[in-house]
Amino acid sequence: MNNSVQIIDCEPNMSANDSESVAVNSQAVNSGSEKQGRTASNAVNTEELLASLSMLNLNSRDDSPESDAEGEQQGSIVAAHLPLKKSISEPMRVIGKDQHLSQLFNRVQSLLKGDSEEAEGHFVPHCPESLEETGLTQDEIERLILKYLLAKGTQTGRQICSQIKLPFSIVDAILKRAKQDQLVAFGGTAEMGDYEFTITELGRERARRYTQECTYFGAAPVCFKDYLKAMEAQSIAKQEATEADLKAAFSDLIINPKMLDRLGPAVNSGRGMFLFGEAGNGKTSIAERITKAFGSTIWIPRCLGIDGDIIRIFDPGLHEEVVQEVHSEGLFDLSGIDPRWVQIVRPTVIAGGELTMKELEITQNPQTKICEAPLQLKSNCGTFVIDDFGRQRMPVDELLNRWIVPLEKRYDFLNLPSGKKIQVPFDQLIIFSTNLEPKDLVDAAFLRRIPYKIEALDPTEEEFRALFELMAPMMGFQFDVEAFEYLVETHYKAVNRPFRACQPRDLLLQVKNFCVYKEVPRKLTPAAFDFAVENYFSVM
Repeated sequence: MNNSVQIIDCEPNMSANDSESVAVNSQAVNSGSEKQGRTASNAVNTEELLASLSMLNLNSRDDSPESDAEGEQQGSIVAAHLPLKKSISEPMRVIGKDQHLSQLFNRVQSLLKGDSEEAEGHFVPHCPESLEETGLTQDEIERLILKYLLAKGTQTGRQICSQIKLPFSIVDAILKRAKQDQLVAFGGTAEMGDYEFTITELGRERARRYTQECTYFGAAPVCFKDYLKAMEAQSIAKQEATEADLKAAFSDLIINPKMLDRLGPAVNSGRGMFLFGEAGNGKTSIAERITKAFGSTIWIPRCLGIDGDIIRIFDPGLHEEVVQEVHSEGLFDLSGIDPRWVQIVRPTVIAGGELTMKELEITQNPQTKICEAPLQLKSNCGTFVIDDFGRQRMPVDELLNRWIVPLEKRYDFLNLPSGKKIQVPFDQLIIFSTNLEPKDLVDAAFLRRIPYKIEALDPTEEEFRALFELMAPMMGFQFDVEAFEYLVETHYKAVNRPFRACQPRDLLLQVKNFCVYKEVPRKLTPAAFDFAVENYFSVM
């Protein structure tokens, strides 16, 4: 195929007919002026770019022998018009079908969605178009590729890109250099002009050496400065939760309006609060739903790269990933999103009595040499709940001393395995949940740094009934007023037993299991409640 490249001098105001096979050289455009004129010209330029892309017919032309001839007759050159300042008179660069296509695709998608999202104030990690934009070196990417090929054997360029989450245009250059260095070799051809790559003996030797240093060969790390910018843009301190937002977040709970009014200012503070009260009054349930009041998602990197150390941030066990719609065409990702980042629901990280000081520091696996981010780093831009505070395996004073500076300054210091200390954002709502009295756990100096202390009170009889009415259909029961009144009068008022928010669920579960065992229809009866109470409160 003749993929000849033509150079045509064009003025910025030239017509579409005069520039049928021309693509703009992005380096010739002043970045400041481009941003200013981008919004006004998006509608026209997007149509032109899409029309140009449609001329490629990638799926049909690349797979047939006749495509070479057709390419010679019709040309394999893509035209795209982008706004230029009239003072710029440098020639435009014509791009052949097999040159820098991923950059063109990324440019199209950024015009389609990226600018609009940023205009609305949303952080969007844009796909890098060059090695410099990744913040990585060629050697760092080569390490990932060689370790991946050592583990998997022969892989296509597309598979390698999918593994390390970098665009084909960047990975292709690294693979070509590795081939020149005899680290990899061609193993055959693949779809869309792709090749299969296999590691050579020299490459195996080098990959084994890299593996001894660190076994990681997943997504390429995000540089630390990009992470800091993302956390600043998505800071929880910039979010505002209204009364309507809190009501929506707690729509599945029965919560006292006064309690809700106390929670609202505490949530908007973005700092910290004590949730205290008797066990079973829904402190953990409240803490779990507070993050929903912010009602948004955030982007976090899959892992960070800091001075050669790779720190994993994304944790499927703690983070709820937002599934992205797939936009791809062959080798190219058309979403315009950097795949090294993952979109998640604002995180809610809960640590209970199992919490240790080790989980609050960067830890390195001695075998794999992969570092794991501490819990407070994984909860950035979200909520960090310390449940059952005061029952941790570490002394309370030790835990409190660890949090004094971060709570005050909103940043934390972490030690890397190399010994270097780094400053990281401490940007989350800290919730200490306990059924112990706060003043018996901490001193006044620490309480001062927790501006909100909110007690989860026992529900009233009306709230207790509302909880039964809410939970009964969920358990397969029809609410029975007489049975409920029997329960309250006999097993609560007669013995002076306080109501707890968790008891409707727990008692109904006892009745459900009783009905299953007796093979009788699920029905709330005094006899069933007698059985449930006898089991549930036997040692309480």
